Amino acid sequence: MKISVFTVITPEFTPEQVVKRLAHLRYEGVEWRVVTVLEENEQETSFWKGNKCTLSLETLEEKADYIRGITEAVGLEICNLATYLKPNEFGKIEKAMQVAKIMECPQIRINAPSYERGNSYNSLFQETRKNLEKVEKIASKYGIKALLELHMGNIIPSASAAHRLISFFDPRYIGLIYDPGNMMQEGYENWHMGMELLGEYLAHVHVKNSKWMIEKKNNKGVFFWRPTWARLKEGIVDWKEVMNGLKAVGYKGYLSLEDFSDIPTEKKLNEDIEYLKSLK
Repeated sequence: MKISVFTVITPEFTPEQVVKRLAHLRYEGVEWRVVTVLEENEQETSFWKGNKCTLSLETLEEKADYIRGITEAVGLEICNLATYLKPNEFGKIEKAMQVAKIMECPQIRINAPSYERGNSYNSLFQETRKNLEKVEKIASKYGIKALLELHMGNIIPSASAAHRLISFFDPRYIGLIYDPGNMMQEGYENWHMGMELLGEYLAHVHVKNSKWMIEKKNNKGVFFWRPTWARLKEGIVDWKEVMNGLKAVGYKGYLSLEDFSDIPTEKKLNEDIEYLKSLK
């Protein structure tokens, strides 16, 4: 297993700065954050706003050789292009895959539909399945895999829910991002069992941690809890157990750091890679 960083968590660094830092710390890859339209002149710098380490799909093709060049120049691989595209955005998905081909990146992320009360899960499931049939054809054209992510609030928060959706497809072209930190908020299943179920579809792993906190207590003495992000060593996910599961199923892909905790970025990058290496 190799270790990379998802650039959503390095918002204050430019692409040129981040690849040098990652290479210095002996990371092996980078997962570039890709949005449809890059918002310029944001006053705030955060994961989601004013993130300097985000690429725009609009200009990605013209910058593809440059981004590939600065990444490879320091000995890093581009392990994933993490877009926020929906499964029915076929033209944009094809564009992202074209760029991934230029960058020699094997896969891109697309987002499964959100699920909210009032939605019909069965309708969303069938619609997504039909859309993925088209995505699979595009992926086979370019030899690039489309990844869906286990994520709270969407129709595949758990390994079994994801397997039910993607088991119709060729694992060479449709795969899954396994995310234990998300699953602690919704979708937890025994790590090893879920990994065995997913089999060849398990293509990428996001590394972060979560915990639950008491938000309030009402006048009847009932406690209300909410999930929040935690430092990698301090959350509910036992990453040693997760790593043991990944080893047991023969996972050879990337562990991509997506740590949303409150540690300063430099400290986070330093401490997290040391911890992950100690578990390997």
